[in-house]
Amino acid sequence: MTQPAAASFIATDLDQIAESKGRVAVIITPDGKMDTAARRVNRLTKGALKRLVESERWSDMKTAQVKTLAWPVGLEAEALDVVCLPRNASVEETRKAGVALGKLKGEAAALLLAGQVRHEMDMVLGLRLRSYAFTAHKTADQKNNSPIIAMVAKPEEAQSAAVAQDAICEGVFMTRDLVSEPANHLTTTEFANRIAAMESLGLEITILEEDELEKLGMNLLLSVGHGSASPSKVAIMEWKGGKKDDAPLALVGKGVVFDTGGISLKPAAGMEEMTMDMGGAGVVTGVMHTLARRKAKANVVGLVGLVENMPSDRATRPGDVVTSMKGDTVEIINTDAEGRLVLADVLWYAQQTYKPSGIINLATLTGAIIIGLGHEMAGVFSNNDKLSNTFLRAAESEGEGAWRMPLAQAYDDMLKSNIADMKNIGGRPAGSITAGQFLQRYIEDEMPWIHLDIAGVASVSSDTKYAPKGASGWGVMALNRLVADQYEAG
Repeated sequence: MTQPAAASFIATDLDQIAESKGRVAVIITPDGKMDTAARRVNRLTKGALKRLVESERWSDMKTAQVKTLAWPVGLEAEALDVVCLPRNASVEETRKAGVALGKLKGEAAALLLAGQVRHEMDMVLGLRLRSYAFTAHKTADQKNNSPIIAMVAKPEEAQSAAVAQDAICEGVFMTRDLVSEPANHLTTTEFANRIAAMESLGLEITILEEDELEKLGMNLLLSVGHGSASPSKVAIMEWKGGKKDDAPLALVGKGVVFDTGGISLKPAAGMEEMTMDMGGAGVVTGVMHTLARRKAKANVVGLVGLVENMPSDRATRPGDVVTSMKGDTVEIINTDAEGRLVLADVLWYAQQTYKPSGIINLATLTGAIIIGLGHEMAGVFSNNDKLSNTFLRAAESEGEGAWRMPLAQAYDDMLKSNIADMKNIGGRPAGSITAGQFLQRYIEDEMPWIHLDIAGVASVSSDTKYAPKGASGWGVMALNRLVADQYEAG
């Protein structure tokens, strides 16, 4: 797994500033006020900071922007990053400043002079999240993500809080790594092996193989993987950090490690991006890593269906009828609407086996959600206002965009089939909603449930709030926040 830059926290030491190598970041308010550390840097650089803040360049600066002075006189550092940030900056503004520094960090070590920053941990979080790079398959010499040292007002408190932050960063990076991996490396077996390795964190891991899935009647999930040589699997991660008798929250992820569309073959252009179609399973895995790593006082079970959707002489055909684990029948109209088939069986299994207090599934499920919400928001579909609103607040607090979408009987009626209990698609209109309606048929009455369609946010072609272009890790922080705020035992 790509390791986040190590972060340590010390008291402000003015004598150390001149000798620090790599990059040094200093904070100055929009009106040019400097704290003690900034004044020391100004003296060391023979007034360079004062000249900057008195120039027109500084008057044009916006909150959380950074100006860089390369090879500054008087410092050993290769760069001095000057951050424009008010003393009363919000969490969002402070994280944004950290992200700006993360974009510049590269492989160099960083000294952050944050003694007067109100939300210093959020600045460090933004810096660490944005300094991610996926380099596992590059042949150039691999270099470590050099550490971050933050000079802060209360280093002991910050160092204690860093334990939880380490867990979050690792979970996000794990998700990004999984989503970034090419399909010839992240096979269903390799994905399951990486999950199995998480036993070292205290998770209880179960891997259900094809023969077990057949006995359970998970025919919808198995039908998706029929055309592939890679075996279909269900991987289960249990974290038992709460009270013994508390029902767990269940997280369910779609793990299609590559999606050709099957017999309903996708166009060639852009098909290489379908390595990210296991994004939902990637998020669930990252969240479970975070919860175990920080020893969350909650019971949570993560379940991911791992399959590959390929065309072959064994592949499921359009027009086939398949019986689900629940016992109802599905007419397969389009084999490229495969994610809902995987999720349906795993959702049913999760409820029958673990009797959860609530269930949240994640999937890169439909292109239609991108048409509706672009790449800014995930689609939120739910049968429970309380759970939905709680999740939306958690997502907002962590800066991960999400928007609630409707569910209604009229959309459900679009799934009617002439020869089976339902079709797996309802046509082009409201495609993301009818997909949600399909999944809701596998949710028991009174079970609080959310379906998150993350097709637009899991991996994108431009920078996101906390990540370079590519895999975003969207959802790890929001779901971790939800568990911390709503499910952890007091």
